[in-house]
Amino acid sequence: MARAWLAFGLVVACVGLTGCGAETEVAQPVSAAAETAAPAQQSSAPSAPALETFDPGNYDRSTQIDNVWMPLKPGTRFTYEGNTVEDDGTVVPHRIVINVTDLTKVIGGVRSLVTWDLDYSDGELVEAELAFFAQDKNGNVWRMGEYPEEYEEGKFLAAPAWIHGFEDARAGIMMQAQPQPKTPSYSQGWGPAVNWTDRGQVDQVGQKTAVRAGKYDDVLVIAETSASEVDAEQLKYFARGVGNVRVGWRGAGEKTKETLELTKVETLDAKAMAEVRASALKMEKDAYQRSKNVYAHTPPVEPMPAAQGQ
Repeated sequence: MARAWLAFGLVVACVGLTGCGAETEVAQPVSAAAETAAPAQQSSAPSAPALETFDPGNYDRSTQIDNVWMPLKPGTRFTYEGNTVEDDGTVVPHRIVINVTDLTKVIGGVRSLVTWDLDYSDGELVEAELAFFAQDKNGNVWRMGEYPEEYEEGKFLAAPAWIHGFEDARAGIMMQAQPQPKTPSYSQGWGPAVNWTDRGQVDQVGQKTAVRAGKYDDVLVIAETSASEVDAEQLKYFARGVGNVRVGWRGAGEKTKETLELTKVETLDAKAMAEVRASALKMEKDAYQRSKNVYAHTPPVEPMPAAQGQ
């Protein structure tokens, strides 16, 4: 899910399968044009990218991800809905469901939290993914890698995985501890074997946005770029204490013109969580067979340690 993946977090108004609260009030939709932040200074990924310095000794409670802009709480499901645009101009419904599991995987010597993500285009599952995150002692949230499976008409097509330490891949920062405007871009991970070259840069701060899950002030906007897409940016809106609530775009080179907004947050009950866990474990089992050069060399996922640490 390169540049379509959503960073996310726990919404203050809990919407749970276990009845922890009612759905948040639906806000009036806001047009993509109205939600596009004012352009900041444009930047593109350099041909020889500056990668982030990864130090496995700089992690102690790596799976306890409480960054205020990207908190990840196991047992939470986030649903995002929106559209993409085909080459012929056809608008296609798009939905992404992200499940924060209670599973972990050690990558590069760091225990990482696992999410199981589902990507639907016009109601059809086109991609499923295991993604891995860890928070360092400074509060930065790192993307340690991912194992996606791509499908067409229900049939498996490919699994372009990248994981730190394999095939020259390097972990990157998904959310800085203290994002500030007018600062340099940063690598969100480097997977040259599968053309993962994403970079992020703080675009705007103190913004406002309204989505179906709620209305938010003090919103942070991150502009993401990829070396393979010239004059194309994906804009991600993060609400403090919530996480990613909206996705927009900017640039003449943007092809899919993807827009997404947070529509629902659920707290999974024990049965639903067991189903998510089983699905993630099944996907990992397949990964060991389908990704011989990368995933097959990683240690198996494990339950979350009691103290949520390493």
